[in-house]
Amino acid sequence: MKFKLVVFALLVSTFNFAQGQQLKYDFTTEKAKKGFIKIDSQSRYTSEKGYGYDLQPTSLGEHKPFYFSVKVGDGNYKVTVKLGSKTQAGVTTVRGESRRLFFENIATKKGEVVEKTFIINKRDTKISENEYVKIKPREKNKLNWDDKLTLEFNGDAPWVEELTIQKVNNVTTIFLCGNSTVVDQDNEPWASWGQMIPRFFDEHICIANYAESGESANTFISAGRLKKALTQMKAGDYIFMEFGHNDQKQKGPGKGPYLSFLTSLRTFVSEAKARGAHPVLVTPTQRRSFGENGKIMDTHGEYPNAMKQLAREENIPLIDLNAMTRTLYEAWGVELSTKAFVHYPANTFPGQTQALADNTHFNPYGAYEISKCVIEGMKANKLGIVKFLRKDYKPFNPQKPEAISSFHWNQSPFTEIEKPDGN
Repeated sequence: MKFKLVVFALLVSTFNFAQGQQLKYDFTTEKAKKGFIKIDSQSRYTSEKGYGYDLQPTSLGEHKPFYFSVKVGDGNYKVTVKLGSKTQAGVTTVRGESRRLFFENIATKKGEVVEKTFIINKRDTKISENEYVKIKPREKNKLNWDDKLTLEFNGDAPWVEELTIQKVNNVTTIFLCGNSTVVDQDNEPWASWGQMIPRFFDEHICIANYAESGESANTFISAGRLKKALTQMKAGDYIFMEFGHNDQKQKGPGKGPYLSFLTSLRTFVSEAKARGAHPVLVTPTQRRSFGENGKIMDTHGEYPNAMKQLAREENIPLIDLNAMTRTLYEAWGVELSTKAFVHYPANTFPGQTQALADNTHFNPYGAYEISKCVIEGMKANKLGIVKFLRKDYKPFNPQKPEAISSFHWNQSPFTEIEKPDGN
């Protein structure tokens, strides 16, 4: 009889959720509050149950990072978490899906509980009844493309008391389209600015990162990634496009910055405008390509200029990330800039027998700093979304990056030594 009541309660909860109500989870050791589903150390995720601890074993009170998943449909979700413990001090970082950062290093004293709210986007590969996004083999286990919403609770001492999830339709969504410098990187030590930027916006904005490693503007379209994003897009939303890294490698008739590249970008722009959304062009991040004079050598040819031309023709905003990252890298200098990229000696990570020295892809610190360059570009263009920056966002000057000693990142438990597609 007890089992039937539990099943009935879950069915009712799921039904209510579908009607715009809330799913509520209680992680304390006390009796669950009314309307909350009790979570204990045995609450493991199954597709049938639709919620629970996920990805790795965990026990309450161990001060270790853990994942919690809830099976939900596509869309934006308002997530409210109560962080802290009545019995322990804590320091908690909240990420979602593929390591999207929402809150970092939230310190709570013993007996103190703080409430934090953010908006997270969830999607799967389905475009229509008979059409799906053509994801790559390495994406098949990617948290961004499955049927559940996954949250990562990390930090020096993560503590969570309550979790509430509610679907919302009235927030502005920023769709990110791009390559490996934008994508939500799944594993340490890789990171991109697209997965850091959610941390700086309040609950009026949702970041939907559709970027993927190795993509060019035309392959992004042919894989159905743009088409999928358009199924979710509404008037007033934004679509940011950062391409160029991989496009410049395409050779042959019709290829080039002012040919196929601009043709593809015009498709992004026209489709967004047709839906009342705001297109924003973002020139590609520089590579860490220092010359003998200690200055960055441009490696993107005419691709940034082609984007500037399109911005003028279409009268749309352009964030010159190419110029800002040149300034940023030169401010770091030749040696210190390695601390922002995936440069690590052998044996830093499991199975890493050789040194990593990647001059295109960022580590979390580098991605965090570059995300602030993008925000400064938003401010320079006077985009309406900047009014929803969190109050703790501080103006950023690429000429004066924050010291790496000021950045505290608790690594996720999963690592990968294979570099992302693209260069």
